[in-house]
Amino acid sequence: MAAFRYTFQRVVDLKGSEKTQAEWGLSTAIGALTAEELSLELLRAKKQEWEEKLHDATRIAVPLSELQVIQQYLDYLVACISSKLKDVLHAQKAVEQSRLELSGKMKDEKVWLKAKDHARDRFQYALQIKEQNELDELASVRFMIPTP
Repeated sequence: MAAFRYTFQRVVDLKGSEKTQAEWGLSTAIGALTAEELSLELLRAKKQEWEEKLHDATRIAVPLSELQVIQQYLDYLVACISSKLKDVLHAQKAVEQSRLELSGKMKDEKVWLKAKDHARDRFQYALQIKEQNELDELASVRFMIPTP
């Protein structure tokens, strides 16, 4: 019995490899997004902490220069948060792009796997026809040979 060999097996393997690479790309993009979101949360927590320090400093007698330093640092944190929000948005877009790319690679691989399955089905059908013809021929030869 002949074994099935798909002519385009290398293409199927390539499509599987491309899908795997797209999965890794998505994983990397999600990791980057998570890191950006964590960094944003840390900045927000630090801003909250310094706002409380400013509030406490206004209740007690603190030199004006110290209040100005705290306010300048808060302004700096606000700018950092604004910048980090842009970074998070950029990371979210990268994740979405990676998802779309992965989706396309998965569809492409599925098309090639279906083509391979259809080719295997045609091969098995042709093999069954061939075997049936051989059996029919064998039966007809036995029928033609006179028995003593």
